[in-house]
Amino acid sequence: MSDHPARRDTTGADRPGPADPTGPTGSPAAPHSDDAEARAFRELLRGLRVWDTELPSFDPATAPAEPLPLFRQWLREAAEAGVPEPHTMTLATADAAGDPNVRTLMLHDADERGWHFASHHGSRKGRELDARPRAALGFYWAAVGRQVRVRGPVTAAGPEESAADLHRRSTGALAAALVGRQSEPLGSVGELARASDVAWERARREPEAPVPSWTLYVLRPEEVEFFQGDAQRRHVRLNYRREGGHWVRELLWP
Repeated sequence: MSDHPARRDTTGADRPGPADPTGPTGSPAAPHSDDAEARAFRELLRGLRVWDTELPSFDPATAPAEPLPLFRQWLREAAEAGVPEPHTMTLATADAAGDPNVRTLMLHDADERGWHFASHHGSRKGRELDARPRAALGFYWAAVGRQVRVRGPVTAAGPEESAADLHRRSTGALAAALVGRQSEPLGSVGELARASDVAWERARREPEAPVPSWTLYVLRPEEVEFFQGDAQRRHVRLNYRREGGHWVRELLWP
């Protein structure tokens, strides 16, 4: 199944380039050297296959009253289906001017408090969360045609909880944190390599080495949407909205 079946344009509407082979001064116009590459790229996009596998079904009538148990179930099922790094997610934030940013990082936990992730307080995401302490998360598990979207306010955990989060992780994670200076300009790849070597040596020698800038963040969900894809585009979307002290469930048109 192709998401966008390849089609040939017979009207000429999608054929770039002037009809007149000469430029405005009468000299031969510069060839559109990237036309073939652009067309090939579009054909690639239109020919890519989507959900070329049997997808699980989802009956929203069986969903729990709160989103957390369903999220944990879906992440577990994605892992069992062979999705690589199913705890990988996108994090969207905005700066003080309202300009958005998005990046990929790892989920550290999801519990009754919210969805947990971490970074350096002075990183771009940390500065943006200081200015606008709200965010959105996105999970996509292609093998099962599922995605989950989460949004709400974000709070920073204290130093002890943030340190405990870091020291539960791998030696490599600690080494990366010890390098620090996230989002700052880098002079060269060699400079990074030298700093990384020093950080790895210290992380192996001091598995509890402190990184004061490391901060655990918790997004308290106000809205969580579960999307189950369907090969015939009859996608199921179940949205949870927090109203007062309880959750309201609603179906959304795909």
